[in-house]
Amino acid sequence: MIQIFGTTKCKATRAAQRFFAERGIKVHSVDLREKGLSKGELASVARAVGGMRALYDAESPRVKERGLQYSAPTEARLAELLLEDPLLLRTPIVRSGTRAAVGAAEPAWRELADAEKAR
Repeated sequence: MIQIFGTTKCKATRAAQRFFAERGIKVHSVDLREKGLSKGELASVARAVGGMRALYDAESPRVKERGLQYSAPTEARLAELLLEDPLLLRTPIVRSGTRAAVGAAEPAWRELADAEKAR
């Protein structure tokens, strides 16, 4: 099953939900304001998208709220930050098994949808 991690206020998250709904693919949505990714999920998604840096939304208002805009955290520190504050994640995170996509990545969503339909 495809999981979409994001927030209800995020336009890209809503676009991902709409994308899969239009194709008749059921998704499980997770609101990051209520529940973040587990340590294992975070590591799996990071491997699929090229590391923690790809998951970190350095431009988000949350980064400025926390005073992180001038920091250059290591991969390990990024993992800690993303686990303790899921609102620092770039959204949406669309995940299916070991495959994942981050942000408004419609070509990657299409691949995930095709793989899901082939099951």
